[in-house]
Amino acid sequence: MEIYGGTMLDRSDKDIYQQLIDWLKKAWWGLPDSKHLMPTIESFYTPEEAALLTGIPFSGRSLEELAEMKGMKPKDLARRLDALAQRAAVWRSQKGDSIRYSLNDSFFFFMRGPYWAEQPDEASKKTAKPLNKYFYNGFMDQFREVHAKGLRTIPIDKTVEDPRRILPYEDVVKFVDSQDYCTVSFCPCRQRKLLDPDSKVCDHPMEVCLHFGRLGHYIVENDLGREISREETKEILKQSAESGLVHAISNWQKGADTICNCCTCCCLFFEAYHVLKHHKSHDLSNYRVRTTPETCKACGLCVDRCPMDALRLEDSLKATNKTGKVAVLAPDKCIGCGVCVYKCPTQSLILARKEETCDPPMDVREWMTRWYEDKRGAEKTDESLI
Repeated sequence: MEIYGGTMLDRSDKDIYQQLIDWLKKAWWGLPDSKHLMPTIESFYTPEEAALLTGIPFSGRSLEELAEMKGMKPKDLARRLDALAQRAAVWRSQKGDSIRYSLNDSFFFFMRGPYWAEQPDEASKKTAKPLNKYFYNGFMDQFREVHAKGLRTIPIDKTVEDPRRILPYEDVVKFVDSQDYCTVSFCPCRQRKLLDPDSKVCDHPMEVCLHFGRLGHYIVENDLGREISREETKEILKQSAESGLVHAISNWQKGADTICNCCTCCCLFFEAYHVLKHHKSHDLSNYRVRTTPETCKACGLCVDRCPMDALRLEDSLKATNKTGKVAVLAPDKCIGCGVCVYKCPTQSLILARKEETCDPPMDVREWMTRWYEDKRGAEKTDESLI
């Protein structure tokens, strides 16, 4: 017997888990070594699940092919894989009579899937505490030097100076109107914190994680969220803006399937920036806040709402209020979200288009190419320091 994270594991169980770890490392998102890795793996998978999933491809395979691979009857394997799909460990897709399964990578399973559910099952509830420890001690290291983040800031509706110039992939309302299937789930980041007794819980709304298309169908089919109308989707975006949440969309132009509504206290990308000191949180929009000091009344609301600490009150000769202070922007910190603009009582803030436009990757394939290039570049830099 050996001890991992306070739990006694048989040597055979440890070997089974290590084999799964080695297999999961073959996906795009690896599993950095850490003393918290084994306890996290143990909390997400039973030894039986680990043995079953090791070797399951990350791309879709037919049930018959997988049954032959695992030496099982298709009916028995389908029952086990269907149950794992409802916990988001496995991707299940059906077209006509054809059903295909694939293994979900550790980022999808750990940071998203099971925490989307309004009421996570007992197995998922036990994962939050060890995962949060791993999050701060190794798990997010792969995003440290990557320039193309997983999410891109998209401005809140009606906070942009000239809506006629906004690009289609930056117009949140047009994006929603272009979707034929919309769903909502609970925020997995807030849920992960809520389920951990050692974490602080924020008071932002929970059911605000929006998904579309193929991902939306997977979520609803596995009871991880519910279908909603476009109008309901827009209402959730409005509710999120009121609460001071940042709209963040899949970081590619075509085929985006997610809009998160992020808070600084729970969002994995904001925590990577504020706590783990990564160089940025989300990718930036093509807008930046512009202030009008002459009308600013120095209420400080924008300072409180800014997720990047990019605004502060300073003495100014342009001030016309009694305090003599106005809101001043640190432009290098602004991500162009519009959270401050949305609630400014004197309309002294607006999102103005930057001089240079930075286009996100065209699709997920291009995003993945950029990811690997950045990752390889970081690994070469690390090797040169040895």
